[in-house]
Amino acid sequence: MRAVLIIGTILLLFTSTLSVRDAHAKEEPDPYQERMKLYKKVETITQIPWYYLAAVDQYERSIRFARRDLPKPDSTISIYFKPEQWSGLTNPNLSEENPAIIQFFNGIGVDGDGDGKASLKSDEDVLYAFANHLLSYGVDQDNLKIGLWNYYHRDKTVGIIAGKAKIYRHFGRIDLDKQVFPVPLYSNHSYRSTWGDARGWGGRRIHEGTDIFAGYGVPVRATSYGIIEMKGWNKFGGWRIGIRDINNTYHYFAHLSGFAKDLRVGQIVEPGMVIGGVGSSGYGPPGTSGKFPPHLHYGMYKDNGITEWSFDPYPHLAKWKRLERMNMKRK
Repeated sequence: MRAVLIIGTILLLFTSTLSVRDAHAKEEPDPYQERMKLYKKVETITQIPWYYLAAVDQYERSIRFARRDLPKPDSTISIYFKPEQWSGLTNPNLSEENPAIIQFFNGIGVDGDGDGKASLKSDEDVLYAFANHLLSYGVDQDNLKIGLWNYYHRDKTVGIIAGKAKIYRHFGRIDLDKQVFPVPLYSNHSYRSTWGDARGWGGRRIHEGTDIFAGYGVPVRATSYGIIEMKGWNKFGGWRIGIRDINNTYHYFAHLSGFAKDLRVGQIVEPGMVIGGVGSSGYGPPGTSGKFPPHLHYGMYKDNGITEWSFDPYPHLAKWKRLERMNMKRK
């Protein structure tokens, strides 16, 4: 009898623990929903389109993860202001939260949540401050781009943010993190880590990507949500396509046999969309082909708001392939 009571008590405690865990899991906020609520709220106040606010926030989130001179994002909104930028360059108190004093010293900080303080710790204040900057230029696309340029002073940054805004507006949501392998998993293909290997044609250089060998014409797919930044011929890469995703990563597809019909620069793509075929183009003037076995050269480049550099795509390819296989098994 005593053993039965002990077992019953253990089961009750175990069940209670699971119930508490489930309750916590249900209470865990969805970061995408939290961000979207703030974007929409500030849009209502300022008329700055939510997708531009989302694009700026995502751009800043990406560069903060890519750079060592910026703190990593740790709140819902990732737009970063330096304390002197927030409170005013000549303000002796860099922790100032009085909106009137901040305004006197020409700081960018404002009270966005109505609590009487302009705080860098408030996501709403931070997002509203950036929206307020854009609002001083206007709410149409051309003036928004002028406002972005006057803030970042970099054409490429303005283009990247405008591209993100276009993607978010097209899909109407911001949870766009899905990624897939560049060629269909059922295709006969092989690849290994070749990033950094020496290349000799056209001058000594390193290999900035991973080669995926497959049959001529095997479909090449967009690996992520993104926007086509470049399409055409390059003497090294042959027929190639460049796609920028929402994380400031540029995906480079080279040596293609051709492009998908009606594919164009500025077009929005999503994971799995066919953009071309495996080929052996390149190493010469337009149309040169057959100087090497057919394969897809897949490169990845990260933009950090200052410069852009190549990094090894192999670990990402292996991860995407594994996850895609798992998702296929679930179906």
